[in-house]
Amino acid sequence: MEERHLPAGVKVFKYKLDFYYQQALLYLITLLLYSGIRGTFTFKLLPSLESDPILYIIIVFVIISFVVLIINRARNRMLIIGDDKVVFHHKYRDREIPFSAIEWLHIGRERRVQTAGRSQVIVFKMKDRRRLFRVRVGRYEREKELIMEMQKISERVPKMKRGMFGIR
Repeated sequence: MEERHLPAGVKVFKYKLDFYYQQALLYLITLLLYSGIRGTFTFKLLPSLESDPILYIIIVFVIISFVVLIINRARNRMLIIGDDKVVFHHKYRDREIPFSAIEWLHIGRERRVQTAGRSQVIVFKMKDRRRLFRVRVGRYEREKELIMEMQKISERVPKMKRGMFGIR
């Protein structure tokens, strides 16, 4: 979903990929340092560089981290807030939730999970669905603006009772 095709008044919050970039870079640096040190110095007790299992384990971690980064980048996840609905967008599917279908909404803190230094969470329940929708604010760009938009929505829908589901 391209941002330029959206009507006026619609807010788009892209999913952050900072963690995935940092993880891939960290593993790549670890691989370079380990192979650089092992290639420069010879250790009699360690196997040769070509048969070193630690090197192969680090290579697997590097490959996995880059694959996960590419997959998450390709998914193009976004949270889109319109005048009358919330849309969870990714490359293959859009899940639209009209405000009229929201049974209750709560903006609070989550004790167990801390994302990007923030523990702010937005939880809402749909009228016809048993499971909750949980939006971790720290996973999206422009967190403060996202919270402000959700507070505007919370004025239009009922509030949740306090103390439910480990949320303050």
